[in-house]
Amino acid sequence: MRRTNRKLHTMPSDDLVDTFSTTFGRRPDGLWQAPGRVNLIGEHTDYNGGLCLPVALEVRTTVAAARREDTLVRMVSLDLPGDVVEVDLDHVGSDGVTGWAAYVAGVLWALREDGLAVAGADLAVTSTVPMGAGLSSSAALEASVAAAADGLFGLGLLGDDAGRARLAAACQRAENEIAGAPTGGMDQAVSLRAREGHALLLDFRDGSAEQVPLDLERHGLALLVVDTRATHALVDGQYESRRRSCERAAEQLGVSTLREVDPAGLDAALARLADAETRRRVRHVVTEIARVRGCVDALRAGDVEEVGRLFCASHDSLRDDYEVSCVELDTAVTAALQAGALGARMTGGGFGGSAVALVRADALEVTERSVRDAFATGGLGEPAFLVLEHAGGPAGPVTG
Repeated sequence: MRRTNRKLHTMPSDDLVDTFSTTFGRRPDGLWQAPGRVNLIGEHTDYNGGLCLPVALEVRTTVAAARREDTLVRMVSLDLPGDVVEVDLDHVGSDGVTGWAAYVAGVLWALREDGLAVAGADLAVTSTVPMGAGLSSSAALEASVAAAADGLFGLGLLGDDAGRARLAAACQRAENEIAGAPTGGMDQAVSLRAREGHALLLDFRDGSAEQVPLDLERHGLALLVVDTRATHALVDGQYESRRRSCERAAEQLGVSTLREVDPAGLDAALARLADAETRRRVRHVVTEIARVRGCVDALRAGDVEEVGRLFCASHDSLRDDYEVSCVELDTAVTAALQAGALGARMTGGGFGGSAVALVRADALEVTERSVRDAFATGGLGEPAFLVLEHAGGPAGPVTG
């Protein structure tokens, strides 16, 4: 991962079109792209009917695609070794599609299951979103394919937020049912529904989204994303176990989701739960939802110090109550704060991946050095960095 700038995603490599043409013997019908994301705050709240506040990155997944008249999906990746993968859409739900192909064919399958007139396609894919970094490389892949399907088959869903929400739902279904990752939908929503220069306040109780201005430059700030290189996976059981724990807790409390637990009555709710681990899980979710509200209010008020404080409180809760941090994430957060960051926290599902720090723009190099030195002292691998100075835009066709 490297530092990015506002122009990074505007033109994909000619290698993508060349690879498509060489592989499939024709030119693509078009190019489509979708962003990775970093979540500012609101972790493990999406599947609990809660709130979160992600922002689209400027690293992108780009797909070159052409429609077919049959149900065959042919896929090739510039970034992963291997031959062309072929999948028949008629068999996606029964044949057990695996690997990265599940995220591609699964989206087309889900759109067909939603009653849309989608057929097969030839696709070539490349990405600058690092895999396993907690920056939603899978959702960027899904959203780029969804955007391509919208263009190839004239679905007309990219034209408004309701249509984009429908595409995001298909992407989530593909990830849940075909790829087998029990994600809650935040990643797909921001990749398709973000707006440049804004964070996206997502409400998973009613599916609504609200754009929140994120003007880092005005405050002399940047977001420093630290890829710890501690690879995580959402299909290894840890994510699923926490989701099930929350569902059981909601059942015990007699609510549909933990969103219904009033923060003012949290102590009384926790007293009704039988074991300490479940109480910790619930405490994190309820307080994290409250922190999202607080962060939105602070951003609107220009109170960047409060945003930083909430970042730190979120990380403490994820580390101690939800237990999804790791030594690499804790090291990155501590080192960033020691270098003067206003706030820092792990971001994404946890167990590895990335941390995000709110940093004065003139202190980026000092903060990077602090993190790199802390990793070296701790005998950890070399981290990578990405700087976000401007919130990216959503999935769509590549123009220009």
